[in-house]
Amino acid sequence: MPPESSALIRVLSYNIRSMRDDTDALVRVIRACAPDLVLIQEAPRFFRWRKKLARLARAADLVILSGGATAAGPAILCNLRATVERTEDVLLPLTPGQHRRGFATAVVRLGGARLGVLSCHLSLQKDERYEQAGMLLDRLAGMGVEHAIAGGDLNERPGGRTFARLSSTLQDCWTVAPDGGEHTWTRTEPHQRIDAIFATKGIEVLGCGVPLGQPGVVDEDLRRATDHLPVLAVARVPAI
Repeated sequence: MPPESSALIRVLSYNIRSMRDDTDALVRVIRACAPDLVLIQEAPRFFRWRKKLARLARAADLVILSGGATAAGPAILCNLRATVERTEDVLLPLTPGQHRRGFATAVVRLGGARLGVLSCHLSLQKDERYEQAGMLLDRLAGMGVEHAIAGGDLNERPGGRTFARLSSTLQDCWTVAPDGGEHTWTRTEPHQRIDAIFATKGIEVLGCGVPLGQPGVVDEDLRRATDHLPVLAVARVPAI
């Protein structure tokens, strides 16, 4: 596919634990990954949450696209390369005794490409998590776009029902083009892949994984920034 008929994009998915850790280290990791889009989980949700998220975006040379407390934690940041068509924060049905969950969503244009984007943080409870995966797929299908990327903290490893439900319809970017580290949890002794980025068919995944060895990404910063490791995907999206 010739370059003029597609857009090369960099997407980072990152659980930032409400910025309760080393924010300077978090900023350094994000900046080093040079993302066009950042799919945030556990964005600040309480006192002055908008100012905290705006401070993070500004320090990373990004802007807030959608989400935060209005999506129960997921958020999307972007660089100025992205032209925003529309955004929507979605609150999912509340199960008694469980945390409220939601999706941050947007439709953006990058170069000649038009792309749906979704950030999620799925339930700790397996049945609720499975139902939320179905809602995620329905949401992508209803965005009115041919190409979309979704990512986040799934709270489940590959092989689980929820992971399988998503990867049966979408491309699991790590499986398609592994690049970097696989495991995202825990930050000090990573042994589980519970964070992932997915892409619709037709998007060419060039590489995906924890950005170990990425220029400027320092192991100490990864350990200090938050309690998850980030996932970086590089993909080529066909132009409209």
